[in-house]
Amino acid sequence: MGPPDSLNETRRSMPPRRSTVKNTLSLPSQWLHMYDEFITKNAHQVSQIESTLRSLTYIIPGRFRDAEIASESIHSAVQLLSLYHDTLLRRAHALAKLPGPPSLAQPPSPHSRYTRFWTFKSALYRRVAYVLQIVHYVELLCEMAAKRRGEQTRWRVVVLLEAVKALCKLLLMRITRSRPLVTPILPERGPIPDEPSEDEEAEFGVLEEDDEDRPNGGSAYANGSAHHHHQYHNDQQSSQLGPNGEWTMRRTGMTLPSLPAPGDTSGYLLSRVLTADDIKPAAKLLNRLQGRAQAAEVLHILAPLVFAVALARSKDRRKAWAPWLLGVGAELAARQLRDHGLRTTPLERDEWSRRGWGLGWWAMRGAFYDNVTKGVVAGVRGRMPGLLAGILEDYEYLWENYYFSTSS
Repeated sequence: MGPPDSLNETRRSMPPRRSTVKNTLSLPSQWLHMYDEFITKNAHQVSQIESTLRSLTYIIPGRFRDAEIASESIHSAVQLLSLYHDTLLRRAHALAKLPGPPSLAQPPSPHSRYTRFWTFKSALYRRVAYVLQIVHYVELLCEMAAKRRGEQTRWRVVVLLEAVKALCKLLLMRITRSRPLVTPILPERGPIPDEPSEDEEAEFGVLEEDDEDRPNGGSAYANGSAHHHHQYHNDQQSSQLGPNGEWTMRRTGMTLPSLPAPGDTSGYLLSRVLTADDIKPAAKLLNRLQGRAQAAEVLHILAPLVFAVALARSKDRRKAWAPWLLGVGAELAARQLRDHGLRTTPLERDEWSRRGWGLGWWAMRGAFYDNVTKGVVAGVRGRMPGLLAGILEDYEYLWENYYFSTSS
């Protein structure tokens, strides 16, 4: 005896369980795909939102209890999200989904060319670089969380993170065949051209349709229409000019350089001359290191780890000079070992100049800060207005209590 007709109708009306589970599991991927499309289509607005959130984290410290953890959590989350957005936009540019080929007025920098070359050439370079960047974004947050479990746990985490960063840098040096590291290790997000508004696109589309219907090949200047074309050009010129006077074409997104001043034609032409680095292959923008230069690069990579290990093993971390002297000594030795006679490139000179400025962070670390810089900061704070003095005092708490807050 079979089941009643009403039961059969109920079973037929129920959706299959497998299809329901499959549709449920596919929802996250669909949402992620929609989010990716939103980012690639609204890249300019996303960059503005990221900048606003980063600015917010600069004023949170000291405003309430555990404010430094809340501020650093927001900052780390924004940085990680920005890293994901960079990946999406880089992939979209590679697949020609976004308008805006490289601008003629702003060619890609040597740093961008070099890092983009290795990011797309080597999958291992890309993975190691992402690990290094992620560790850099979350290191201070990890230290804050570890400090709540005690000083011993905190310094274990600090040494572990410095060891991971040193290992990643040595691997990157090996992958690039003994070439020096650059900072940042991944390509930076390039300038995003402003998209024309819907009214401009509609008006431009109507103009194009009118031109196609004209005789003589649809020229805007045929049949006495040059006056109308120039009038439209003048009306829209201000909206299409960039901050440096460059012209952005609506359909292709390409950017044409600004015209020179009447008396500066020679300087304009000289600025457009290609240099040797402009035509040099991306991998050749940095020379391979050998001998003393290679030892200098390895010593520069290991200097933060040496300082962290010495500081972790020190009994009086605030007053002991030995860890600070070891760290600064390793950095200075790396600069002395660097072979100045080696043929250097502009990208190498920029990187060593950045490292030279980075030496200034050692004035905010270890015994030098507690014995020298702290008094100078206190004197400066006493001469500042109340609001600025309060902000400086909030950051002083981070400099005194967290290792990674002054990490270069």
